[in-house]
Amino acid sequence: MFVPRPIGFVSSPYKESAEIPKGLQTKHEAEGVLTILPEFELGLTDIEGFSHLFVIWEFDRSRDFDLFGIPPFDDKPHGVFATRSPRRPNPIGLTVLELLRRENGQLHVRGVDMLDGSPILDLKPYLSSIPVETLRRGWLADAEARKK
Repeated sequence: MFVPRPIGFVSSPYKESAEIPKGLQTKHEAEGVLTILPEFELGLTDIEGFSHLFVIWEFDRSRDFDLFGIPPFDDKPHGVFATRSPRRPNPIGLTVLELLRRENGQLHVRGVDMLDGSPILDLKPYLSSIPVETLRRGWLADAEARKK
């Protein structure tokens, strides 16, 4: 059994989930700091060369889960694995953040959509070989079209 342990914690302007911007075409532009625990700081070597990071983190305040539900910005239900809902069987979040700068064990970032104090489970440099024109947006594209 895999038992995750935090490598650090998020400093975010958001104290309650209701404060986090949600909705179609929402842009996450809030800045925050990822503070990496001292025993993992060596693992940040050379990270400052990347513009963006995948941040894997824990929805540590999410209790229980739903396999099907209606997102706050659509009127149709969708499976949890087709959404970014925090109410998941394994409360794991994935966010792409812009790395602004590194100061020792602190990574200053933009694009935060996590609650203050959320545990960070892992970091990876953002790399993608998928051309933008081949990406599909699934039900989000349909919801956006209905809102126009």
